[in-house]
Amino acid sequence: MRIISGKYKSSKILFPSKDITRPLRDRVRQSLFNILEHSNNFYFNFNNSVIIDCFCGSGSFGIESLSRGAKKIYFIDKNEEPIHLLKENLKKLNIKKNNYEIFNLDLPKDFGDIEVEKINPNLIFLDPPFKIEIIEKIFIFLKKKVVNSLIIFHCFSKRELELKNFIILENRVYGVSRIIIGKIV
Repeated sequence: MRIISGKYKSSKILFPSKDITRPLRDRVRQSLFNILEHSNNFYFNFNNSVIIDCFCGSGSFGIESLSRGAKKIYFIDKNEEPIHLLKENLKKLNIKKNNYEIFNLDLPKDFGDIEVEKINPNLIFLDPPFKIEIIEKIFIFLKKKVVNSLIIFHCFSKRELELKNFIILENRVYGVSRIIIGKIV
């Protein structure tokens, strides 16, 4: 797996075994970043943005965001192997510690351990395992904590989300993956 664009372009990153995570495929990741940078439905600029990368695995989304100019990434995952590989990736790319924080948390159960309203993220990326039905629980938590954040859900393509007070700005399907981008209202 490689970083697509920016400061760390073409850098290879490590990722865990498929039994532990489901890495965001290069094609889907590239399409997602193209949408974020060129959508007609919303404006997003990576420069100096603050991003929460939930279920981060080895960090491909967050590292790609840093490569494109993000100021700080909050990486969250509950599994030790992906967090170990994330740390290796950050070290290998010589990413400064003030540009990220890593949380070993079980979402949504431990989400309260992060003061999301103080972080005031520009973007929250949620990429839970497809078999786990927790997006709605996390959304209920976020609805109380964030304002004006762009929220991205990566879920199974056949999954339809019913989220109250959420405006869908983009909804794209790539094989078994669905990318939903929107905002809480």
